[in-house]
Amino acid sequence: MEGKRKTVLIVDDNQSNLATGKNLLKLRFEVYPVPSAARMFELLQKVTPDLILLDVEMPETDGYEAIKCLKANRDFADIPVIFLTSKNDERSEMYGLDLGATDYIFKPFSPPLLIKRIENQLLIAQQKQAIKSHAGELTKLVSQKNAEVHSLQNAIIMAIANLMELRDKYTGGHIARVQSYVKMLIEGLVRHDYYMDEISMWNLDLILPSVQLYDIGKIGIPESILNKPGELNLLEREIMRTHVDIGIEAVNKVIENMPESGFLRHALHVVGSHHEKWDGTGYPKGLREEEIPLEARLLAVADVYDALISWRPYKKAYTHDEAKAIIEDGSGTHFDPVIVHVFRGMEKEFYKVTQRYRADAYEGE
Repeated sequence: MEGKRKTVLIVDDNQSNLATGKNLLKLRFEVYPVPSAARMFELLQKVTPDLILLDVEMPETDGYEAIKCLKANRDFADIPVIFLTSKNDERSEMYGLDLGATDYIFKPFSPPLLIKRIENQLLIAQQKQAIKSHAGELTKLVSQKNAEVHSLQNAIIMAIANLMELRDKYTGGHIARVQSYVKMLIEGLVRHDYYMDEISMWNLDLILPSVQLYDIGKIGIPESILNKPGELNLLEREIMRTHVDIGIEAVNKVIENMPESGFLRHALHVVGSHHEKWDGTGYPKGLREEEIPLEARLLAVADVYDALISWRPYKKAYTHDEAKAIIEDGSGTHFDPVIVHVFRGMEKEFYKVTQRYRADAYEGE
């Protein structure tokens, strides 16, 4: 064996066998002979061997019981164990191997063969450790790459969201605030243990960035309608409604060219369903209650609240209390009652968000 000498622990209640084993192996390995399983476990507190030669037939704790204890202990479970025994029968050998022994050698044994089999097991253990270490490095590398991909993905999404807001000059900061509201509502649902069967399956690193895309379809709406300094007429409202279909088509085109993506699934939910209403009177599909994806039901509350408190050329900015009352009045018709209940318990936190961003769109600021 090359490099540092490997450590071998011999466990046998027969002193003659211990002496023979030590003399046989000492030129190749660091050898620790012990007369019982109890002494073995005492020594393991100080020395971690590379391999254990374990006698099966010992008083008090036999080899089978000893290996059970070894394999049950995370610190010792990976140490290779070779059974040495005079029990030369197939059933005993199978039992020992089933318990986790790496080899089973019958007494009397051939010294050269014993050494070779020890060296083989040490080599296998070394290769396993190398594979484990390599796997750990690969896992670390994959995690780093995933983090880079998420960072790039978020940067692109933010760029798209910023472009959307540049086209709509009256909604500065709206998307960032809505994203904050959605995050708060999710946290509120978790605190109350609402909808946990679904939320427990989510990855917030995917959900929250997807929220920024909910109005992506407005890219296809003419600026004359998008920035009209007044209320839209009936035709203009119908054109504005098409932003949902435009957004759905845009996300579906991305999905067609990509493997299954949790992020895109969330994006499709928020893009396609954020104008649906709890009572089924929304658009584009007239979904009702829990037919509406949970992400979109959360977004509905967040989006409407921020639209209410924001100034537009065709409407005043409602106060926080006025917006809160409108949200509460919409419980069970426009909005999911459970989400409105959560909103009611954290409405002061919503108000703090509006103050933190202090968007220029707010009247009087």
